[in-house]
Amino acid sequence: MGQYQRHVFVCTTGSDCPTRGDVEGIVKTLRAGVVTAGKQTDIRVNKAGCFSQCGHGPMVVVYPENVWYHGVQPGDLKEILESHLLDGKPVERLVYDPGVAGANKTPDSK
Repeated sequence: MGQYQRHVFVCTTGSDCPTRGDVEGIVKTLRAGVVTAGKQTDIRVNKAGCFSQCGHGPMVVVYPENVWYHGVQPGDLKEILESHLLDGKPVERLVYDPGVAGANKTPDSK
């Protein structure tokens, strides 16, 4: 396995995710939760560029499980942190499955 047990990426750029929610706040909240849990050497939270899934954001991806979350809002972060990042159980109601690989932008995305 890599250096971290889990590596979290939050889309913070592009023309879509930042308009659909507070992506900087998502990063800060998840990072603070990891520190509070004493897991900063096990779990890494990073800002990321566009995932080419515009219209589904804000997007968060967790590796090594390759779990993609969509429409993440501040009220979802405690559940993602506690259930997935700390306990290893993805939050199924937020899991994103586009059905096809690659760019999956919605017609209404910017």
